[in-house]
Amino acid sequence: MLSKLKSLRIWLLLWVCLGVLGAVLLARAALLDLRTAFETDARIIHRLLSQRGVQHDAILATLALLQPERDSREQRLSSLYSQILDVAQREPGSHWPDAALEKAESTSHQLGRPVVADVDWLRGRYRMVLAATPASHALTIDLRSSVPWNDWPVSAATSPMRVALVLDGQQFVLQPGQSRSGGWRFDFRKHLAAESQPFEVVAERQVGWSELPWVSIFLWLSLLAVALAGLRSVLKQRDERRRAQELLRLGQVARLNTLGELAAGLAHELNQPLTAVLASTQAARRLLDDDEPDLATARTAMQQAAEQSRRASDVLGRLRRTVERPDLSGNQQQLDLRAVIRGVLYLLEPECQKRLVIPVQEIPADLPAICADPVALEQILHNLLMNALQALEQVPPRERRLTLRVCQEQARWILRIEDSGPGIAPDVLPRLFEPFFTTRNNGLGLGLGLSETLAMSMGARIVAENISPRGARFSLILPDEKAPS
Repeated sequence: MLSKLKSLRIWLLLWVCLGVLGAVLLARAALLDLRTAFETDARIIHRLLSQRGVQHDAILATLALLQPERDSREQRLSSLYSQILDVAQREPGSHWPDAALEKAESTSHQLGRPVVADVDWLRGRYRMVLAATPASHALTIDLRSSVPWNDWPVSAATSPMRVALVLDGQQFVLQPGQSRSGGWRFDFRKHLAAESQPFEVVAERQVGWSELPWVSIFLWLSLLAVALAGLRSVLKQRDERRRAQELLRLGQVARLNTLGELAAGLAHELNQPLTAVLASTQAARRLLDDDEPDLATARTAMQQAAEQSRRASDVLGRLRRTVERPDLSGNQQQLDLRAVIRGVLYLLEPECQKRLVIPVQEIPADLPAICADPVALEQILHNLLMNALQALEQVPPRERRLTLRVCQEQARWILRIEDSGPGIAPDVLPRLFEPFFTTRNNGLGLGLGLSETLAMSMGARIVAENISPRGARFSLILPDEKAPS
């Protein structure tokens, strides 16, 4: 159960990490699109306002060139350009009505172009002067009317963009925009292309959290959850299939070895009565020879019985030689004991989960390779661990402990499997490894005997003992570290 919860936490952590990464990328892409749209609109606004500034320069240049009458000049310009509120002219020999215009004309004369005389920020208008001969001219321009609203790229009433004209630290707001707290801020600053009107176009845009693509993020998280759930299911099925294949392979090896044990045991058990039959028939033949002088038929029958007994004995001997396991010492190789333990625990993971047992491993970090037969070692561990798990079924779940400990004594490594089960009864302990001896219902009594035989075949041995305060310990004393040459 805890293993499943740990696995689920890992998948949830993966979903969170990938979800956050995808959400960040979606949000970043959305912010990039918003910034691109903002900068595009700001550049259009700058171009439109710059065109109006250049237009004002052209109007002043035309007035200076044509020198029209003042009345016709005001009437025509006001009808053509709504932003021009007033047209003023300084006749030769006269003066401007205020010092700002006088100073602006002097500057215009020096620069040879129109200049801004002053700005009335409160009323939203400014005056500009062009020095010329014989008369100089001045225009009073309304800032808001200078905006070509018909060509404006955004809605001035609803757009979140704020647009203002700034000069000498003061500003006139053309478009208020929408103020938001937090989020991301976009800025655009650029002077008008008309050098005579050095206003700076300032555009600002505050992007709030509500403008992020939450629908896309939700869809991404949902699709990611479905994809990870499908991947987890596929990997789980693959692991279960692999575990089933490994268990099938191990089961086949176990059945073959068990069959060998069974056949060897039967051959051993039947050989003794057959030998007794042989001895009895031989004795009967001798007795018949002594008591019955003419019992040729009886002697022939006894002789045939003896021959059949010898034949049966020979057959059973050949059967035993056929099914006995070969020496495993030639199959030994250098193995990573930690990997073998991990593989067997992986196969027994469903059994551990069913019994609510979490195996504890105490294995040295510097554990070297050990010399053993891989199949035999795997089967021994499987049998010993299954015995421990079956023993733990007899105690409450909260008291179940299973520990795998590897230590070194002299030149050999020892793998100890300890459980907190009821332990081994004193009268059972001496017979624990006898073939066909078992204390369980439906048990064959071959698992531990087979494990001991496999261990001895590769130069190892198994020791069983009780531990305090309760439980059993099976110690697999492994062969020497060096493999045979």
